[in-house]
Amino acid sequence: MNRLLMVTTIPDTLRGFLLPFAHHFRAQGWLVDAMACGVSASTECLEAFDQVWEVEWSRNPLDPKNLFSAPRKIREVLAQREYDLVHVHTSVASFVTRYTLNSLAKHKKPKVIYTAHGFNFHPGGKPLKNAVFIALEKLAGQWTDHLVVINRDDEKAAKRYGLVPPHRVHYMPGIGVDINRYNVNNVTADNLLRLRQELGLAPKNSLFVAVAEFTRNKRHTDMVRALARLARPEVHLAFAGDGPQSLMDETQKLATELRVQNQVHFLGFRRDVSTLICASVATLLTSEREGLPRSVMEALCLETPVIGTDIRGIRDLLAQGCGLLVKVGDVEGLAGAIARILDHPEEARTMGKRGRERMADYDLKHIIQLHENLYAEVLGKEKVYVTK
Repeated sequence: MNRLLMVTTIPDTLRGFLLPFAHHFRAQGWLVDAMACGVSASTECLEAFDQVWEVEWSRNPLDPKNLFSAPRKIREVLAQREYDLVHVHTSVASFVTRYTLNSLAKHKKPKVIYTAHGFNFHPGGKPLKNAVFIALEKLAGQWTDHLVVINRDDEKAAKRYGLVPPHRVHYMPGIGVDINRYNVNNVTADNLLRLRQELGLAPKNSLFVAVAEFTRNKRHTDMVRALARLARPEVHLAFAGDGPQSLMDETQKLATELRVQNQVHFLGFRRDVSTLICASVATLLTSEREGLPRSVMEALCLETPVIGTDIRGIRDLLAQGCGLLVKVGDVEGLAGAIARILDHPEEARTMGKRGRERMADYDLKHIIQLHENLYAEVLGKEKVYVTK
């Protein structure tokens, strides 16, 4: 029996991305465990994995417990379970786990795969900060058997900086999106009508939606400023996502100052994301840094064009005319892109159709097949699938 341990910093990553992989490999007869801080409180994780392991670490990379209490727990778990593979995700969990595994005797050490969901260094980052993160990735690369990257920029960076030998860098188009789940046929007219009624939208109103956690990186205020610059009172903007109340209050205050508060809706966490996306003319994502944003993939699956910043990940997804790219912080350019979508509805519909076609390569089933091939390679077994 093959034994796999998936490690993330918090259970949200497991729930949001990795449960289908757990279900698949367990169905193949694998033992699949998970490790994260707070994972035992997740019913979904308890059901999806053979065993879940609690570990105390922080999302803050400078927190001392990341290199003291967490390694001790990891060693305890590995002493109980003889894993063949440890697949690590998210920066803190990945670094600490690889650091810990490196201290094990060679005959007790499982193979280690690291999926980078967007390196912490990037072209828009500060030079000193980038240099520190590159140095850390190089260090941790010495403890890594195989590195998975999910966008082409990170693939080039991994090879340029020699994070691991080139033949051990594997590009995969994301972590998978279920294109059957995100399908316009699953959203009813009644759902759309109820949503518009909830937001108080009249037939003449056009809606743009941003599905993004409130963080500085997502630059929600750029979208509010663009809406104000657009000067079209019939256009509305909805934010789906939560985060620090201070950031949400700051964004609301800006909307009031710019006199667009009646056009901006703060929805918090939502379970009807597909309906929100289908109700929108286009979705917006104005981040400074991304890996390969799920919200963009969901929009494209639902045949909705995307206006996004010209950064790694978003650039990959919109490369074939599935939306519009603007520079980070370019409020005027963002307003212009919104106006273009509004003024050219046929072009927008064509973008949406292209998006759905583009998502075939990002389909969850395809990504699971790529993982089967990678795991077979790492374990020295014959590959199961022939990839495209």
